Amino acid sequence: MKRLLSIFDPTVLSMAGLRVLSASVELTAAILMLVFNDVRKALAINALLAIVGPIIMITTMAIGLISLADQLSYSKLLFIGLGVAFILYGIYR
Repeated sequence: MKRLLSIFDPTVLSMAGLRVLSASVELTAAILMLVFNDVRKALAINALLAIVGPIIMITTMAIGLISLADQLSYSKLLFIGLGVAFILYGIYR
């Protein structure tokens, strides 16, 4: 197993790991919605997912940007940051 993981870039591995964690949280939430079988509880679970999703996205983007920071110019990093800010603004407005 260690040999298998060593072929991947550590940054990519951590980004993919966060996405797997996010998928696990989403799947668990869907199962909980079915178990509770109540619209109010399903909405509460969905509200929690609305918090988890952007946090995972920001963390994943931050890991990738930190890894690429030495290869990108400041203007490109600024545009990427603005893009993430616009996405978050669009989600919450």
